[in-house]
Amino acid sequence: MSWAEPLYTADEMRAAEVAYEGPTLELMERAGTNVAKEILGRFPDARRISVWCGTGANGGDGFAVASELVGAGRECVVRLLGPEEKIAGDAAVTLGRAREAGVPLVDEPTPADVVVDALFGTGFSGKSRPEAARAIEQLNAAGGPVVAVDLPSGVDASTGRVEGAAVRATLTVTFHARKLGHVVAPGRFHAGEVVVADIGLEATPTRHRRATARLLELVPRRGERDNKYSAGSVLVVGGSVGLTGAPSLTSEAALRAGAGIVTACVPASLNVVFEHRLVEVMTRPCPDEDGAMTPDAADAILESAERAGAIALGPGLGRTDGTRALVGFLLHRLDRPVVLDADGLWALAGHLDWVFSRDAATVLTPHAGELGRLLGRPSGWVAANRLDAVQAGADDAGVVVLLKGADTLVAGPGRDPVVVDLGNPGLATAGSGDVLTGVVAAFLAKGMDGALAAAAAAACCGVASQVAAESHGQAGMIARDVVEALSPALSG
Repeated sequence: MSWAEPLYTADEMRAAEVAYEGPTLELMERAGTNVAKEILGRFPDARRISVWCGTGANGGDGFAVASELVGAGRECVVRLLGPEEKIAGDAAVTLGRAREAGVPLVDEPTPADVVVDALFGTGFSGKSRPEAARAIEQLNAAGGPVVAVDLPSGVDASTGRVEGAAVRATLTVTFHARKLGHVVAPGRFHAGEVVVADIGLEATPTRHRRATARLLELVPRRGERDNKYSAGSVLVVGGSVGLTGAPSLTSEAALRAGAGIVTACVPASLNVVFEHRLVEVMTRPCPDEDGAMTPDAADAILESAERAGAIALGPGLGRTDGTRALVGFLLHRLDRPVVLDADGLWALAGHLDWVFSRDAATVLTPHAGELGRLLGRPSGWVAANRLDAVQAGADDAGVVVLLKGADTLVAGPGRDPVVVDLGNPGLATAGSGDVLTGVVAAFLAKGMDGALAAAAAAACCGVASQVAAESHGQAGMIARDVVEALSPALSG
């Protein structure tokens, strides 16, 4: 796919290496050369470098790094974790070359300007043994920048899981392509900056993909023959006392994402608030009680939905028995694409059958806590097992699930997740989820497939956050900044 780059699991990376027709020692040598080149370029003043090596192939890469650094005039030592007699194959060759180059092996941590992590590579999974865990903690405490070879030790390449001690790298130099562990949390938070080095492998099939900004090229744009309805008609259902901002942001985001017309069904007692706030959005007052819509609002909402291409259900809706009943009724009756967020997800917990049986596209946009509630699992489990969690949500609910985070994951039933990590920390602000919901609704209204609409919306908000940061910086970015940047993001 032209809009995505491959993400490799450990098994897929092994398959790529097996397909290589030359001597595998060449791959190890190229890996070492590339890591050394990055170190020399990034840290030109570093004179003493400590390379921490395991006894496997990753350690073999580390020995090759050490040889290259000594050849470039740097002082280098290797701290070997494990018995030397366990080193075999290509790694034994690169160790021998390191010894010939004069690289000493040491048993204890030594002062260094840069520390290189070559303990474990893509084959690692599970939890480090106590001795390895102690070494990792010592490495992290060494001070100064840490460069990881291929993957920070302690991170699962195939999932991003971190079950025990793991290296916190400043820079990771990986080979051939990114692995899932580089981009999926919590692994992504250990990798630092990731640089991909070409070591001569050919592209091989992968199940997972990482979206690029080119995904936005697939979003339909307004054409000369469009009118406001054909450009995309969105209905937003939400709002309650104290929560008028959420549906307002969703509505405005849908417009800035290219929807031609947006209508908001809101509590009648709060309609004046929305009338003043939403100049370009039509409002439909609906029956409410104490500022929260009641099941009696269903008729007005269904009537408003007749000309909508997609419905955003839940932003600021409130959490009452009445809103839960309203969400259930609407999901049963609406025959249009729906994106469900916030209080709509709260209402859905314990009732996944409400969406499983829907024929029209349905997208859920939970954060870790909301997905945990839908699955009946702690939010901590979701945070630690994001790939498994988003796939379980998609399969259990039978719909597209967009799991929000620094690495947003989008999965459909039986479809491997797409990773979208184009944003910046400025998105960690109240209302950014409401903006995302509006963009998903706009793209659904334009006729995009549910999974593609969700991934494109996440990409759009990510690019918009970069645009907004240029004007406002990241430190104080607010959701409205992202809304205003949506159109430039799609127009660039």
